[in-house]
Amino acid sequence: NESVVSKKKKIVVLGSGPNRIGQGIEFDYSCVHGVLAAKECGYETIMINCNPETVSTDFNVSDKLYFEPVFWEHLYEIILHEKPEGVIVQLGGQTALKLAEKLERYGIKIIGTDYKSLDLAEDRGKFSALLRDNNIPYPKFEVVKTADEAMEFSRGLDFPLLVRPSYVLGGQQMKIVINEQELEQHVINLLEDLPGNEILIDHFLQNAIEAEADALCDGKDVHIIGIMEHIEPAGIHSGDSYAVLPPFDLDAGVMHQIEEYTKKIAVELHTVGLINIQFVIKEGKVYVIEANPRASRTVPFICKAYDEPYVNFATKIMLGEKKIKDFKFNPRKEGYAIKIPVFSFDKFPEVKKELGPEMKSTGEAIYFIKDLNDEYFHEVYSERNLYLSR
Repeated sequence: NESVVSKKKKIVVLGSGPNRIGQGIEFDYSCVHGVLAAKECGYETIMINCNPETVSTDFNVSDKLYFEPVFWEHLYEIILHEKPEGVIVQLGGQTALKLAEKLERYGIKIIGTDYKSLDLAEDRGKFSALLRDNNIPYPKFEVVKTADEAMEFSRGLDFPLLVRPSYVLGGQQMKIVINEQELEQHVINLLEDLPGNEILIDHFLQNAIEAEADALCDGKDVHIIGIMEHIEPAGIHSGDSYAVLPPFDLDAGVMHQIEEYTKKIAVELHTVGLINIQFVIKEGKVYVIEANPRASRTVPFICKAYDEPYVNFATKIMLGEKKIKDFKFNPRKEGYAIKIPVFSFDKFPEVKKELGPEMKSTGEAIYFIKDLNDEYFHEVYSERNLYLSR
């Protein structure tokens, strides 16, 4: 063993592992800035990741790099050896987040939002119950464990329905179903692929607008760092849609609802660090569809668009070094920034180009415009229904 353990207080940051659809380089940005923030707070930083194409695995980013698969067996051995103060899981996407349960079980401290809150947000049924208890609108839903339960619930609703498993990233195996036959077949397939997984079936709001908000929270105070409006209608995964920061077509009433629900959910989930919440707007009413109490793939986009180190702030909040009130926020708000999804259809010619709730993009780009008269914005907006699937 060549790893010499120091006496300094240490923090482990879990990376996102290899690049794949639904989990790409966006999470590496958050990991790198999290490591740098922990260094500023006087911690020895230990990075665990296994992707040679990332900045987080550069030799001069963290104090120690363990180039290991982001699996429990490898992580546990490192923790026993290094004895860190805790582990940051909310910067490395779903790969890191899935290890939170094991960390909790073995008594290892999770830095930032605790496991109970992480699990509550990931569990579709529990989260929908939280929304109900706080009078926050959400599409009518039911949690089912068998195909028979799904069929029984569907009889009281109009199609289409959105079928979503719990604990997945990138909309994995989510589907919009338009009749009972499709519903039954998809639920059966899900139960075969993900045995024991709770499946959420909710009413799909057609021809609605989708938006999302990212925020910082220290457990009490909330600061919304950005609200983005998707150009495509609801039904396309947020990672695949073009989105505009700040929103281009949401009125003051809708914006107020989004801000109110974001703050309420962040506090109810006892968020310490970052949170991302996704909304659907139909006829002026805002519905919440999901919350992710972690760094989302839009956080680096907002950081670059507004030229603010939000991941740095979030990490210092997680470590207990700072509170929201300690920061001076000064975002650069000039014009609009458009998030452009990047697809690899040229490399995978047999993949269907129709877009839906299951993510297909492999990255994103940023495009700045001065105003909404920009030709590029009009071109994208005119094609918003082109690849929509059902």
